[in-house]
Amino acid sequence: MKLSDFDFELPEGLIATRPARPRSAARLLLAEDGTIADRVVSDLPAILRPGDLLVLNDTRVIPARLTGSRERDSAQGAVSARIEITLLEPAADGWRALAKPLRKLREGEVIRFGPQLSAEVAAIGQGELRLRFDATGEAFDAALAQVGAMPLPPYIASLRAPDSQDRQDYQTVWAARRGAVAAPTASLHFDEALLAALDARGVEFVHVTLHVGAGTFLPVKVEDVTTHRMHAEWGEVTPDAAAAINRARSGGRRVIAVGTTALRLIETAAAGDGRIAPFEGMTDIFIYPGYHFQVTDGLMTNFHLPKSTLMMLVSALMGKDRMARVYEHAIAEKYRFFSYGDASLLIPE
Repeated sequence: MKLSDFDFELPEGLIATRPARPRSAARLLLAEDGTIADRVVSDLPAILRPGDLLVLNDTRVIPARLTGSRERDSAQGAVSARIEITLLEPAADGWRALAKPLRKLREGEVIRFGPQLSAEVAAIGQGELRLRFDATGEAFDAALAQVGAMPLPPYIASLRAPDSQDRQDYQTVWAARRGAVAAPTASLHFDEALLAALDARGVEFVHVTLHVGAGTFLPVKVEDVTTHRMHAEWGEVTPDAAAAINRARSGGRRVIAVGTTALRLIETAAAGDGRIAPFEGMTDIFIYPGYHFQVTDGLMTNFHLPKSTLMMLVSALMGKDRMARVYEHAIAEKYRFFSYGDASLLIPE
C-alpha cells in the first residue's frame, strides 16, 4: 500500500480560512448506500435516525501559540530575538513545545511572553524543547489566556494570522476538558440550535475525550504506509460512555463518530467482541485500509489533506475507490476543505 495511493490534486482556493456562519450552514456531503448527495449540516436531524448515537469529543483547545522574546548579553550589549512557541503537551517538569527558530535558543535561557508569563528553556533535543513556566495551575491558565493565540493548523496559518475570532471559531460548543492543541474539527459544525433539533429527533449523544496533538498535522514520510509510526495522544472513555455505546450496539442502533479523533478513541477502547471497554491512557492507533472496525457504524468528518493518515482512515471505512469518488465529487462541487471547511457524513455499506 503506497503513499501515492492517497494523493489527489486540491485547488488552493478550496482551502477554507474561516468557518461557515452559522456553524450548521456548512455544506454536508452524504455518502450512503452507494450514493452521494449534497446537503447542509443543518439537515442532520432529517438524515439521522431516532436512536442513532453520536460520539462527541469534549476536549478543549488551549491558546497554545505564543510569541515572546529572548534576551542574551553580548559584547555589544543585550541582544533580543523574537521566538514563536507552540505548546505540545504537559511534561513531568514543564511543557513540551516547538520553537521557531529553535537554533536561537540555549538551555537555561528565559523567554518572556509579556508581564504575565515567562518560561525557562529546561531542555532542547530532537527538534523540540521543554519549557518550565513561572506560573502553574490557575495562574498559568489565566496568563496563557492573556498572551496565547489559538494554534491554527499550518495550512490556515500560512494564509492568515490567528485573531480574536478564532478563540470562538476554533472551539466546539461543548468543549470541556482542556488539553488539545488542535480542534476536533468535524464538531465545529454543531451549534446549540442543531443540538436541540437532533435531541428532538431522538438522536442521542455521548462524550469522550481525546486531546488532539500537533502530531495530527505531521506528514507521512514513508512510501509504504504500513510502516508509518503514528503519534500518541491522551484519551478517555469513561465507564458511563462505554455503557452508553454498548447499549446502542446491543440495541441495533448506529454508533456514529463525530470526527476522526472520536473514532480513533472508541476503536482503541474496543474490547474485540463488538463492545467497548472504559479506557484511559495514550493511543497511537493507526487505521488504514484492511482495518476491521469493531464499534464504528459511521463517521462525520471534514475533508482531509492528500497523503494524510486521515485520508487513510476514511479509505479504510469506506473503501479506497469509494473515497476517491467522494473526493472527486467534493472538488468538482467546490466543497471547502480542511479544519474550517465543509463536512461529510460517511456511512459504509
